[in-house]
Amino acid sequence: MTETTAQATVRPAEIAAYLAARMCHDFISPASAIASGLDLLEDPSAQDMREEAMGLVVSSSKKLADLLSFCRVAFGASASAETFDARDLAKLAQGVFAHMRADLEWMVDTPAVNKPAARTLLNLAQMAGAALPTGGTARVRAVQEGASVAIAIEAVGPRARLRPEVLAGLQGAAPGEGLHGHWVQAYYVHLFVEDAGGRVFADVQEEKVVFAATLPA
Repeated sequence: MTETTAQATVRPAEIAAYLAARMCHDFISPASAIASGLDLLEDPSAQDMREEAMGLVVSSSKKLADLLSFCRVAFGASASAETFDARDLAKLAQGVFAHMRADLEWMVDTPAVNKPAARTLLNLAQMAGAALPTGGTARVRAVQEGASVAIAIEAVGPRARLRPEVLAGLQGAAPGEGLHGHWVQAYYVHLFVEDAGGRVFADVQEEKVVFAATLPA
């Protein structure tokens, strides 16, 4: 992996706008599906589809709730919490992976982590799942080594890939011509890891994408 020396010069308002757009993009699909299901339930001519419509409402409501819970910690302040139980983070990640093609293996040895490490775990885990568009396994590991937390995440699958804009964002580079929704999550990770005094990396191998980060404990 080659690190870029050019850092992005993006105004905070732009970053906020990109993050808001990213989350709205994630929420709109299940929200629209809920609305479609409710429309079918109210349509007198579609009573034969009532069971299918109810199933659509239930599954989409679950997906929307899982995404909201995840984003509250991964992107938001999550109230005043400064430390997070690793078991709670596992549930948040599992909720998101329930709606992805990839499987999740959560192997976090430390019982609790601080806010920057929690955000790093969740964001990199989601990015690992996104790097497996046709399925595979995202293996999430984290250990505390002295005064540092070491995070290593492997996305292993037949078509594992990492978008160039994601790699650029993790390196602190400008968004370029890629999709800003993918870039901004990676850039956001770069920002808060750097602010915490840590480092984050990514590497692309054959049928594998590796993410790694070290942060103060």
